[in-house]
Parts: sequence; C-alpha cells; structure tokens
Amino acid sequence: MKKKFLAGIIAVNFLLAGCNEEVVVPKPPLVKVQKITLTNAAQEENYSGVVKGRYETNLSFQVGGKIISRNVQTGSVVRAGEVLMTLDPKDIVEQSHSADAQVASTLAQLKLAKANFDRYSELFKAEAIAAVVLDQYKTEYDAAKAAYDAAVAQAQQSQNALDYTTLTANADGVISAVNAEVGQVVAAGQNVLTLVQTGELEVVVDIPENKISTVQIGQQVSIDFWATNDIVSGTVREISPMADSASRTFTVKISIPDVPNIQLGMTANVAMREFSTGAIILPLSAIYQTGDAAQVWLVENNKVSLKKIAVTAFDDNNVQVRGLQSGDIVVIAGVNKLRDGQAVRTGD
Repeated sequence: MKKKFLAGIIAVNFLLAGCNEEVVVPKPPLVKVQKITLTNAAQEENYSGVVKGRYETNLSFQVGGKIISRNVQTGSVVRAGEVLMTLDPKDIVEQSHSADAQVASTLAQLKLAKANFDRYSELFKAEAIAAVVLDQYKTEYDAAKAAYDAAVAQAQQSQNALDYTTLTANADGVISAVNAEVGQVVAAGQNVLTLVQTGELEVVVDIPENKISTVQIGQQVSIDFWATNDIVSGTVREISPMADSASRTFTVKISIPDVPNIQLGMTANVAMREFSTGAIILPLSAIYQTGDAAQVWLVENNKVSLKKIAVTAFDDNNVQVRGLQSGDIVVIAGVNKLRDGQAVRTGD
C-alpha cells in the first residue's frame, strides 16, 4: 500500500512539471526579398541583313529597235559612260538622212523668200509697189523661216534618236539583272538592264511587326559581316511605312561606311539595342511558374501572396517583367517553399 502511494505522488509531480513548461512557437521563415524600382532596361535584338546598293537603276533605251550587241552580263562591273547595249541604227539613220534633206529643202525656200522680200522692200521704198504687195512677200518669208526652223529641230531630234541607240552606264556599278538579249526587239522605255551603283552601300533587314516600334530613323546599330569579320556602326536611314503582305515584316535600310572588301549580296548580322523606359528587372529565381502562368510572391504585412506577371524579355539570369508597381516587395529566393498567406520575415 505504501509503494502505491509513493508512485502516485511521483506521477502527479511529473504532470505538474509538464504544465509549467512554455510551448515554443516556431518563427516564420526568413526570405530574401527585392523592392521594385523602375529602371531603363536595354535589350539587344539581332537580325540577318543583306548588303545592297542604295541606288538601283532600271536602264532602258529611249527609242525602240532590235538589239544587235550586249557587252555585259549579270555581275559585270561597269564604269560611268561604258557602252552596255546597242540597237540596230538603220531605220533611225534613214530618218536622220530624210530630216537633213528636209533642212536643205526648207533652207532653199527660205533663201528665195528672203531674196524676194529684200527685192520688194527696195521697190516699196521707191514707191513702186503698194504696201499690200510687200506684206505678201513678208508673210512668205516668215512662213519659210518657220518651216526651216521646224526642219532643223526635226533633224536634231533624229540625231538624238541615233545617239539613243547606244545604252551607256549612268554611274559606276554592277549589273544585277539582264532582261533582254541580242536579236530581241524592244520598245522605248522597256527595262533591259538593272544597274546597282557601288558608290554607296547599305544593309537591308526585315523587322517583325511587333518590334518595328522600337526602331527609329537615325538609330545607331552594330553590323557584323560574316565573310570578312568586320564590325561597323550603321545608321537607320529608311523604314518602310507598310509591312510586306506575305512576311508581315517591315523593310529597314541601314547606311554603312565605306568598308573594304564588302561586296553586294554579302550577309550581315545587325544588332539593335532596345531601351524600355520604366522596365522591371528581377532575378530568374523570383519567378514562380505554375502551368503557363508566371507569378511572384509579394510580401505585404509580413505575409506572402501570389501575383501574376508577364515576362517580356530574358537576359542571362535576369528577366524583364510587367505587372508590378514601384515599391512592391518581391521574394527572390526559395519561392517553391512558400504557400499563400504564409507569414514570413524579411530581415528588416
């Protein structure tokens, strides 16, 4: 009986001791955070470009005829004034001879009319004829003079047409297309050759429609030529006002300095830096991905909650996002260990 009493006293003492101990509550986890500030972010976009001539001319004859010679082919390098093609001049030569004969005929009539007018002018001074007679010869002289002037102009036109049977290069350049062959009859103004001037080159790129708003005339870009390893700075010269109907891209032309060994048709990589005002930059570790949705943990009143965002660009271990405000506090480490509404410590 005595042993049972002692055991009961010991048990009661143990129970009283347990009631006097304090319950230890675990502290909220400590998280690493970043306070959102708006910055100006730069992002580089690269596009494939092709070297072209700034000035491209479609060459044609100013008169029609049959081609009897072609002195160039596609890719030929030509100099200003060099003869490229010629037409058969037979018909135009005959027209020129006819015009010359007409000049000689009208000149003879003019001389006769002038002699008559001078003779009757003397008779009129001697009061041997009436004024009406003199007026008649004056009219004949004026008509003969007008006919002669017209014949001279026609002869000059025929001579010009004879010169037009020879097609010459209007500038130094490269023949990029041949559209007519020897023996072919062409009309005046029909395109027979295409000349690309080599005095000033440019790089042409196609920019997607969702990026064209970031490109401006006068913008400086970096151009890397694959074939020569040259890297130069170019200037955006022209932006197409309309997208291509098939590719839905905008053509952008970039002026480049004179670079040795750069030839027409070479490929180039064009690097354009895009600057975003008011951009938000976060480390990649801050993104909490669930399905296709990108989210971040916001800390407010020492509790976390999920916030959906849009990722607009990637740069190594950083991302550019949209959907946050300046002053927001975002968890940037250990995002996969948190739950909505959980209390946290930020170390502040």
